[in-house]
Amino acid sequence: MRVLTIIPTYNELESLPKTLQRLRTAVPASDVLVVDDNSPDGTGQLADGFAAEDSQVHVLHRKGKEGLGAAYIAGFKWGLDAGYDVLVEMDADGSHQPEQLPQLLEAVEQGADLAMGSRWVPGGSVVNWPLYRQAISRVGSTYARLMLALPIRDVTGGYRAFRRTTLEKLNLDQVDSVGYGFQVDLAWRVAKLGLRIEERPITFVERELGASKMSGNIVVEAMVNVTKWGLAARWNTLAGKLKNKRA
Repeated sequence: MRVLTIIPTYNELESLPKTLQRLRTAVPASDVLVVDDNSPDGTGQLADGFAAEDSQVHVLHRKGKEGLGAAYIAGFKWGLDAGYDVLVEMDADGSHQPEQLPQLLEAVEQGADLAMGSRWVPGGSVVNWPLYRQAISRVGSTYARLMLALPIRDVTGGYRAFRRTTLEKLNLDQVDSVGYGFQVDLAWRVAKLGLRIEERPITFVERELGASKMSGNIVVEAMVNVTKWGLAARWNTLAGKLKNKRA
C-alpha cells in the first residue's frame, strides 16, 4: 500500500521537526504531506527545508488559517490525485504517536475501511490531560455516539487511517465542519455508508511544545452540529415511516 500521512500545521515550528523525525523512523515507507495554513512563525518554510532534503516529504501551502477540516480536505484531495492507497490524519504536536501508526495500517490491511486510534477503548489512554479535558472528550464522544447511533467509542479522535476507496465514496466538497465537528462528521458519513470501522487503542500524549488550537467555540460548534445532524436523521427516519405507512 502507498501510504500518505497528512499533518496540518499552523504555528508548529517547535513541534514539527520532532514529529517528522519520529514518523520517518517509525514508518519509513509512509510519505508525508505537511499542509500549512501560512503559519506566521515560519512553519511552512521549515517544512520546505525538510522536503528539499527528503523526497518523501511534501508541503502544501494554503493562503491562511481556515480550520482543521479544510486543511485535511485539501490534503485528502492532494493525496487522492497522487494515487495513494491509504491516507492518514496525524497531529503535528506529538499527541498522536507515530510509533503507533503501524497498528492503524495493520487494521486497514486486514480489511478496515477506516481505522481509528482510540483513547477510550480498552488499552487506550491519555497522558498529561487534566480531568476537565478528559471529561470534555468523553462526554463529547458519548453524546455524538448516542445522538448519531455510531458504533464508535472515540468519535472525536483525530488519529485515523482512511482507505482511498472510503474517501472516494464521501462527498468531500460537502464537508465544511472544523475541529471536533469535522472528525465526527467524517466518521458519521463513513458509518452511514455501512463501511467497516475499526478502533485500535492508542496513548494520546498532551503536547509539550507550542500552543493548543482547541477552544470553547470549536467544542460548541461540534455539539450544535451533532444535535442538528441527529435530529435531522431522526426526522427523516420518521418521515420515511409515515410515508410508507400511507402508501
